[in-house]
Amino acid sequence: MKLTNFSASAFIALAMFSCGPSADEKAATQMKSIIATELAADNNGENIFNSDARLAYLDAELKSADAYTALRINYQRASVFMEKGDINKAVELYYQIHMDSTVKGSYFDLTRLEPELAFAYLRMGEVNNCLSNHTAESCIYPIQGGGLHKDPAGSSKAIEMYEKILARNPDQPDIRWLLNIAYMTLGKYPDGVPKKYLLLNPYPETDKVIPFEDVAAILKLNVNDRAGGVITEDFDNDGYLDIVTSAWDLRDPMHYFHNNADGTFTDLSKKSGLSAFTGSLNINHTDYNNDGFKDIFVLRGGWKGRLGNNHNSLLKNNGDGTFTEVTIQSGLLSAHPTQTATWNDFNNDGWVDLFIGNESMPEEAQLRHPCEFYINNQNGTFTNVAAEMKVDLTRFVKGVTSADYDNDGWKDIFVSTMEGRFLLRNKGIKGKIPAFENVTKKAGLAEEKNSSFATWFFDFDNDGWQDIIVCDYSFKKTLAFTAGEEAMGKSLVIKGQPFLYRNNGNGTFKNITNEAGLFKSVFAMGSSFGDIDNDGWLDMFFGTGNPNFDSLIPNRMFRNNGGNGFNEVTRSARVGSLQKGHSVAFADLDNDGDQDIYMDLGGAYEGDAFPSALYMNPGQNKNNWISINLEGIKSNKAAIGSQLKLSVMEAGKMRYIYRDVNSGGSFGSAPFRREIGIGAATVINEIEIKWHGSGLVQKFKNVKPNQFVKITEGSDVVNPVKLKTLNFKKLGAKAHHHMVM
Repeated sequence: MKLTNFSASAFIALAMFSCGPSADEKAATQMKSIIATELAADNNGENIFNSDARLAYLDAELKSADAYTALRINYQRASVFMEKGDINKAVELYYQIHMDSTVKGSYFDLTRLEPELAFAYLRMGEVNNCLSNHTAESCIYPIQGGGLHKDPAGSSKAIEMYEKILARNPDQPDIRWLLNIAYMTLGKYPDGVPKKYLLLNPYPETDKVIPFEDVAAILKLNVNDRAGGVITEDFDNDGYLDIVTSAWDLRDPMHYFHNNADGTFTDLSKKSGLSAFTGSLNINHTDYNNDGFKDIFVLRGGWKGRLGNNHNSLLKNNGDGTFTEVTIQSGLLSAHPTQTATWNDFNNDGWVDLFIGNESMPEEAQLRHPCEFYINNQNGTFTNVAAEMKVDLTRFVKGVTSADYDNDGWKDIFVSTMEGRFLLRNKGIKGKIPAFENVTKKAGLAEEKNSSFATWFFDFDNDGWQDIIVCDYSFKKTLAFTAGEEAMGKSLVIKGQPFLYRNNGNGTFKNITNEAGLFKSVFAMGSSFGDIDNDGWLDMFFGTGNPNFDSLIPNRMFRNNGGNGFNEVTRSARVGSLQKGHSVAFADLDNDGDQDIYMDLGGAYEGDAFPSALYMNPGQNKNNWISINLEGIKSNKAAIGSQLKLSVMEAGKMRYIYRDVNSGGSFGSAPFRREIGIGAATVINEIEIKWHGSGLVQKFKNVKPNQFVKITEGSDVVNPVKLKTLNFKKLGAKAHHHMVM
């Protein structure tokens, strides 16, 4: 079934003149047909991430294969069994091929087979320990304490094989890296590693923080899923942040964990209706209809190429704990591979619009998927005007973000693609279809043509101008190879670094990646930003990896050095999981004033699922904070795009802290309430709010810190909000978790 954009108004009007089912009933019927078609397309041998379909195809081929062809097919089957998670079967097949007398000198010689078999054993150790006996320290780099393997069999066998490989050729960075990881899992790093193979830590810290602690298992929030998205937001307006997750396979359901305001969560996935929605690599939140309840937008099809023509879903928050799909009724139905979108009020009419970045392969006509831009019609429907606006880019888009980079009152768009970056300046037409200009070259952002992924606008140096992070995703060899090269002190041509562009305040940007301390091989996918120590400077957390199983590199945390750059604090923070890092959410989930981090972990393959983590902020700094919830009246209800400027006196000097209301990074999340650290300041001299859409500017003097407040547009009152501080560890230790079927 080929999907196109539908006119919601025409669909509803047609239903009104019929005596049959209602518009909602017709939409539900049509959606069932669409989902069935997508599932059928997904369940075939071309889908490299569908292990069952691939095994069925290979099993059929094996029946008529000669002896040598059977070896080739079994080699492929072994890889698929790894991807499926049946490690024992994979090891059995690899070993069977390895011992076959016809292998010597063939395609399946030692240089190919032994590394595969060795890694299968290493993966066996991960499955039998990090998954089957999961602890809060499992796979945290450097592996120690509760992360050490109780069952040494897998890693021991991997060490044996890796040392045989290195005996023939010791100069193999990826093999040496994985060997050192294997020793680490057994508590034998560094002393037990043969000196000729020992690698020193390639991620030296230039700063230290107090360790975070993963309490996801305590609270039963450790969803064992593949790559996906995370939202932390107050979906029922009780003041306490809930958690919604997704995973990317069309059979993987969404999860909804309601914050009970007592240190526990209730799994409302089924009751809310969200478990019926599947297959999302990324999700984000909005309030598309200005009713005061946060809605969810589900993005599908990313990375899947010709099999990625999956529909996105707009899920309306009904305000009663349930969600309803309104994709067809809203006019947002289309079918393109994507994982990224940004909501903002681009025409300043008080209603949020939507830009979707789709994944195109321009060299193939059937794989051209133009970006979409939907104007909010203010009646629950949208109209795609991307072509009219000339923003229908056909690139392999991996990240989009929006902010007012030139402070002219109009929200601009930055697009991160596998072919380069694009900055689209909003020229501003109030209440109508906005006009955009491609200013990439003019702004000084056209210098880098390499692939990039996660991105966001943020004011990292608190100068009042939005800066840009865009994460390089260029690599020609495995990430284990890159990590090994770094540890061996070898220079790298491609670093996979997060590029930092400082806003010069004149319409241009400067690449300050090197001087900011970010010229490091990060290879970020899911990532976002927040303030881990309430000093008022925004920090960053990068989820790393790619689909390859041997991409065992840590996720990375960087602390802002007073707006001068960033210092790595991954080791001391104890957040460097070696598992694939996807969506990252910064949020004060326990209402103690500091931001915690919820992270979706797990890869693309069925056998690479991994439990999510909730890293609780130790909160042992003496800095003060304020949490501000804005409610728009003439501006959009969620105040998306509104800007805050806090003036505080610290160490005898006035300083300014700037924040935009947004949902975090392009593959990350943050609640719309602004959780702002103010350092050692004991009073907020002034809070200035520029309401986006209406343009109203309000100022509030001498506001006390360390409290939750709500400010409504046009009101001159700062309303305190009484919220309880939650003790997740104390109550969660009793497994005080509710299941609602």
